[in-house]
Amino acid sequence: MTESVLDYMTRLGRAAREASRVIGRASTAQKNRALQAAADALDAARAELTAANEQDLANGRANGLEPALLDRLALTPARIDGMITGLRQVASLPDPVGAIRDMSYRPSGIQVGKMRVPLGVIGIIYESRPNVTIDAASLCLKSGNATILRGGSEAIHSNRAIATCIQRGLAEAGLPAAVVQVVETTDREAVGALISMPEFVDVIVPRGGRGLIERISRDARVPVIKHLDGICHIYVDQHADLDKAWRVAFNAKTYRYGICGAMETLLVDAGVADAFLPEMARRFQDKGVELRGCERTRAIIAANPASEDDWHTEYLDAILSIRVVDGLDQAIEHINHYGSHHTDSIITEHQGQARRFMAEVDSASVMLNTPTCFADGFEYGLGAEIGISTDKLHARGPVGLEGLTCEKYVVIGDGQLRGQESC
Repeated sequence: MTESVLDYMTRLGRAAREASRVIGRASTAQKNRALQAAADALDAARAELTAANEQDLANGRANGLEPALLDRLALTPARIDGMITGLRQVASLPDPVGAIRDMSYRPSGIQVGKMRVPLGVIGIIYESRPNVTIDAASLCLKSGNATILRGGSEAIHSNRAIATCIQRGLAEAGLPAAVVQVVETTDREAVGALISMPEFVDVIVPRGGRGLIERISRDARVPVIKHLDGICHIYVDQHADLDKAWRVAFNAKTYRYGICGAMETLLVDAGVADAFLPEMARRFQDKGVELRGCERTRAIIAANPASEDDWHTEYLDAILSIRVVDGLDQAIEHINHYGSHHTDSIITEHQGQARRFMAEVDSASVMLNTPTCFADGFEYGLGAEIGISTDKLHARGPVGLEGLTCEKYVVIGDGQLRGQESC
């Protein structure tokens, strides 16, 4: 009899729960050994990874996948290098599990503190990018969690090839294969099952388009760590170094169009707009970026009219909206109204302006004189990231090792008894 999708996912969930108890008590050395061995396996399997990825890319082109999504799907030699580096970097990071902090004596003589512990089983649902398989597996493993990975159907062959390398690493370290499981079926019913198993899964992390994340947030019976959009802004202040501003804004948009940290809206102070915008427009137009501007912008440079919808849009493409604003207050108001609370940056040499921007912009990452594309766990020193959270509970910003753990209270006594009057 053929196994149903629900039965298959239940089997994965049960195995993950059992494996979580093993990885939760594994030593740092054992976890690092698995990560290093997986890195060696990836390095040795470059040809197999490339062949599997070429199969996915060919299928994607045949199915009319958009260029931005094909870019996310591609496993270039540099991205394979990045996956290997990411594994080794995560292995070198301090292990958060078991760390105890804030131990203090209470008047009763007991000591009270907090210990960092794994979350348990983490379900990751993602689209297109096969390197997420490595990022998620490495961070979950190092933080003592088991994980169930459900990648997009467009990357199924790449994900299977990567999973084989991870399994080799786990075996080398003597850890159960169920510590990292890649869902083999492309049936969409698998997602519904994964987000509805609180007895086996402790948290869900969706990485993908807005439609996917909205569906997960609506239907999940398991807590979700998420962000919906990456509508990131750069504000060029009247006190900006314009040469720095040109370079930073250009990099923020053109480093990679398809990432959630790409700048989608450029805000320019009216006091520097005439000096700043013509050269900025020339650089973007030479790169083939379509500009959409407000009326004040279009009075200075050639740009298509920006609609109200443009300020709400994450393009993930070579399109940029531009607005001229009257000072810092209007820039902050625009960002907090239209932004997605992801990443926003100010370009200024004025310390007071910078402090106000960083204090008042309600985003997971706020930056000074820095391209928004730096919003990345690898760049933040997390080794990799499992996602970026724009929520305010548990984790916010790039979610690395610490974001995949929680704390429990530890209480140490020596036979003290609580007084009768306190009962």
